[in-house]
Amino acid sequence: MIEFDGAGVIFAVIGVATLAAALLPRLLGRAPISMPMVFLAAGMVGFALIPDLPDPDPIGNGELAVHLTEVCVIVSLMGAGLALNRRIGWRSWSTTWRLLAITMPLSMLAVGILGWAGLGLGVASAVLLAAALAPTDPVLATEVQVSEPVVDQDAPDADVDADGVDAASDATASNGRDPAPTTGDPGDPDDTLPEAHDDEARFALTSEAGLNDGLAFPFTYAAIAMSLVGTAPAAWFGHWFLVDVLWRLSLGLAVGLGVGWMLSRLFFSRRAKRIRLAEQAEGFVALAATFLAYGATELIEGYGFVAVFVCACTIRASERSHGYHGVLHKFVEQVERLLTVIVVVLLGGAVARGLFDSVGWTEILFALAFLLVIRPVAGWIGLTPGKTGPRERLVIAFFGVRGIGSLFYIAYALQHGDFPDAEGLWAIVGLVVVASIVIHGVAATPAMALLDAKRERRAKAIDDDSVSTAQTPV
Repeated sequence: MIEFDGAGVIFAVIGVATLAAALLPRLLGRAPISMPMVFLAAGMVGFALIPDLPDPDPIGNGELAVHLTEVCVIVSLMGAGLALNRRIGWRSWSTTWRLLAITMPLSMLAVGILGWAGLGLGVASAVLLAAALAPTDPVLATEVQVSEPVVDQDAPDADVDADGVDAASDATASNGRDPAPTTGDPGDPDDTLPEAHDDEARFALTSEAGLNDGLAFPFTYAAIAMSLVGTAPAAWFGHWFLVDVLWRLSLGLAVGLGVGWMLSRLFFSRRAKRIRLAEQAEGFVALAATFLAYGATELIEGYGFVAVFVCACTIRASERSHGYHGVLHKFVEQVERLLTVIVVVLLGGAVARGLFDSVGWTEILFALAFLLVIRPVAGWIGLTPGKTGPRERLVIAFFGVRGIGSLFYIAYALQHGDFPDAEGLWAIVGLVVVASIVIHGVAATPAMALLDAKRERRAKAIDDDSVSTAQTPV
C-alpha cells in the first residue's frame, strides 16, 4: 500500500490548485460552470479521498479561518474599487445606495426573524446570522463583476499601460469575458451612462459588494455585544452606536481617503509623471495599498474593510487617464483568485469532513428561502422605482452572491463572542455559501449573456436609426 507524505500531498494539491486557477477561467469560457464550483467539488472529493490532508474544521481552526478569509476579503475589496470606472456621485451610484439603504436592511431583518422563529436561534445568534449573510460577493460568480479599469479616452493625457498597450483596447477581463456594453436596460428612462464603462447590473453588484462588506461589521459587533452582556438595549446600544457605528465607520472612511490620496500623489502627481514613476512600479504596489490602508485603520480600531475599498476608489478617481490602474488591478485579481481557490477548497474539505452533519430540512429550506426569495424580493423592492429597467433589476436582485465575507464574519464573531450554537451557525452559513456558489454559478453565465445580447440589440437598433436619420434628405 502506498503511503502519502502529508507535506508532499499538501504541496502537490497547492500546485494543482494554482495551475487550475490560472487555466480554468479560459478553459471554462462561456460554460455555465464557475471556477468556485470546480474548486468546491475538488475540495470535497480531495478531502474525502485523502485522509492525510489536515482537518479543515473551521471551529477547530478558528484563528486560521479568520485571517485567511480576512486577507481574501481585503484583497477582493481593493480589486473591486480599482475596477470601478464610474465616478462616485449621488445619482451615478443611485442603484448602489438603494441596495445598501433598502435591500440590505430588509434582507437582514428577514434573516434575523427567520433565524429566531424558524431555526430556533437565540436573539444574539439570529442577529449574527443576519450580519454574516449581509455581505455580497460577486467574486464567486465572475460574470456579474465589472471588467478591468478602462482609460478615459476623453482625457487629454490618456496614457498606456506598462506594456505599451492602450488600456481601453485591452479591457477584456482576465476571466475571458468581453467588456460589457455601456447602455442600460430597455425601459430605463436614464439608461445612458456616459461615465460608466460597465453596465448597470455589473456595476451595482460590484459596488454593493465593495461597501456592504464593511457595513456588515457594526451588526456583527452588535451580535457580539448581545452574546456577552445580554440582549437588553440598555446594556449595549449606547456604546455600540457611538463607537461601533459612528466612530469606527468615520475612521475607516477617513483613513481610506487619506491613504488613497497619499498614494495617488505618489504616483500621479506632476513630479511623479515627470520621472514616470508609475511606469517603473510593479503591480504588487496594490497589495501595499491594501495592507497599509487596512493595517492603519485596524491599529486605531476603525473598519479596515471600509478603508480598503475607499482607498481603492480614491486611487481610481484621482487619475482616470493612466494605464497603471490596469497593472494594479491585474495583479490584485491574480492574488484574489489564488486566495479564493484556497478558501473554497477548504470549504469543500470542511463539507466532506462533516460541516453539514447537523443540517436538516429546516436549514436547507432556510438557505433556499434566503437565496431565492428574501434577497430577490428585497432587491426588487429596493430598486423600485429606479434607473434600472425590469431585466437589470431582476438580475441585480437575484445575484446577491454570498461568499468569503460571510465566512469571515461568522469566524470573527465566534472568536470574540459567546455563542452556544457555533456549529449550527457555521453549518447554516456554510450551506448558504455553498448553495450560492452552485445556484449563482450555474445561472450567472446564461443570465448575463441574455442581458448583454438584449443590450447589444438595442445599441445596434439605435445605431441603425442614427444612420437612417443621417441619410434622410432634409
